[in-house]
Amino acid sequence: MGNSKIIIAIDGYSSTGKSSFAKLIARKLDYIYIDTGALYRAVTCFACRNGWIGEPSEENPCPIDTDSLREGLRKISVTFRPTGPDGKSETYLNGENIETQIRSMEISAKVSYISALPFVRKFIDGILHAYRKERGVVMDGRDIGTAVFPDAELKIFMTASPHIRAERRYKELQAAGNPQSIEQVLKNLEERDYMDTHRETAPLIRAEDAILLDNSQMTIPEQLQWIGGILRERFGLEMKAD
Repeated sequence: MGNSKIIIAIDGYSSTGKSSFAKLIARKLDYIYIDTGALYRAVTCFACRNGWIGEPSEENPCPIDTDSLREGLRKISVTFRPTGPDGKSETYLNGENIETQIRSMEISAKVSYISALPFVRKFIDGILHAYRKERGVVMDGRDIGTAVFPDAELKIFMTASPHIRAERRYKELQAAGNPQSIEQVLKNLEERDYMDTHRETAPLIRAEDAILLDNSQMTIPEQLQWIGGILRERFGLEMKAD
């Protein structure tokens, strides 16, 4: 394995498997994995619990008490601990494990609205930038390669067809005991895609130097083989075998 550690930024659409892909890369390189999406979900969960997100209407699908949320961010501590199966990183909000809660459809339907708020993105970016000096980091999200770490040595932009992404998300929810119809899941994905690509602050776009990975028809081993070749050729890095 090469001696120089790098920062790997993985961006892309929801339910493309970014987090699973990033976690595998981090494990095989002995790098740190940072779940940026979980940070935004934690803030969304915090806002929901405090009643700062109102009932949707035709005029406003997600009314947010921005003043209360802005003030409330001063009281938030979001951390990751290896408390899951096989040492999997889990999300803690002010010391409470909220990993299950933040993966619910309720949070999924609101997180794009919360993450579109500039002051929320600034708050999350402050957490992420603390890792800038660390190197040896893998992060996934919507704007890691464009806004958070534009100088990352390796940037990947992941995509897949909407229907395949909806099927993947549907199976995840079923396995987690949170069943939804495939139509509901697809509608949620389409709404999130629109929000992510049209928000004013740091919209979801592919960085000019990001490598496109369309994994619609790719297995996990095939994706690992693909990234392994890039790491080897560009950086002299070898991933550990299982």
